[in-house]
Amino acid sequence: MKPISPSVRQSGFSLLEALVTMLILAFGLLGVAGLQAKVQVSESEAFARTQAILLVEDMSNRISANRVAASTYVTGTTPLGTGDGQPASCAGLTALALDQCEWSQTLNGTSEQKSGSKIGAMVGARGCIDKVGTNPDAYRVTVVWQGATLLKAPSVDCGKGLYGAEGNRRALSNVVTIANLSAP
Repeated sequence: MKPISPSVRQSGFSLLEALVTMLILAFGLLGVAGLQAKVQVSESEAFARTQAILLVEDMSNRISANRVAASTYVTGTTPLGTGDGQPASCAGLTALALDQCEWSQTLNGTSEQKSGSKIGAMVGARGCIDKVGTNPDAYRVTVVWQGATLLKAPSVDCGKGLYGAEGNRRALSNVVTIANLSAP
């Protein structure tokens, strides 16, 4: 066997290793960037769901507190929130109108503003209240909003047809039961 002389050297192999390393690193960084984008979408969806939970609980508590007039909270086919035409100020309204006005403003994001823009709520937030049971009376409080990605369409009708593709509509509901305390 003939020994390799020191004057004959391999060249370019280190450059090839460096190129392969850079290629692997580039794919890894692209993967991290894609993961970061998905995390941001998931974080936005989680924030919206948290806001919806708070809004549903808020109206559920308002209905429970005003149980005598619970049936007057039903919104019918016109949801509160985005595009509902509620007044800009809720001052001087009756209890029911005040509850609906304040809930509408919260759905519209008036609780937090930046440069005059309402940023304190989900995209296109709307709220519906439906009567779903009698004896005892039961009311479903639903908050809907526009999600960032397509999912299965929710089964409730609140906000149906207002968000483009039905898979973009998100919904969260709670049923409030009002006991009849005067019944034997």
